[in-house]
Amino acid sequence: MKTFIQSTTIAIFCLLALNLNAQKFGYINSQELIQEIPEVKEATSNLETFQQQLAKQGQDMLQRLQTKYQELEQKQASGDISPKQLETEAAKLKEEESQLMAFEQSSQQKIMEKNETLLAPIREKIQKAIDDVAAEGGYTFIFDYATGFVLYADSNTDVSAQVKAKLGL
Repeated sequence: MKTFIQSTTIAIFCLLALNLNAQKFGYINSQELIQEIPEVKEATSNLETFQQQLAKQGQDMLQRLQTKYQELEQKQASGDISPKQLETEAAKLKEEESQLMAFEQSSQQKIMEKNETLLAPIREKIQKAIDDVAAEGGYTFIFDYATGFVLYADSNTDVSAQVKAKLGL
């Protein structure tokens, strides 16, 4: 009986070892890969232009608001405005200030949406290339070296070159 248990245990370990050896692992460096994709550079440039446009628009709004505050202060200092008019004008400027804050928040949301719109097709293209390389190479797993989840990787398992080839880079 003891020999049977030992034989069974050895057989199970041998089967597990064979199964583990049958798995194929690979890794890529996504940061390096992303830097080489022309569409990413174009998307980044478009996003920066969009951000600059929104920043300019916000800056113009801020400048107009500051000018209005200065004009109101000058009217108050020279006595050209009654206290009631001052209160009304100050309330209008506070409303414009609130609109500026809303614009800034809206701008951040628009930038995030634009970023997603520009980068989603690129991420899908990369994922398809990774899926194709994995299927063609018989890989069980492909890890992303750039994320820091891989503690050791044999350089012979780097499939970045194959993914780049699939992307035409």
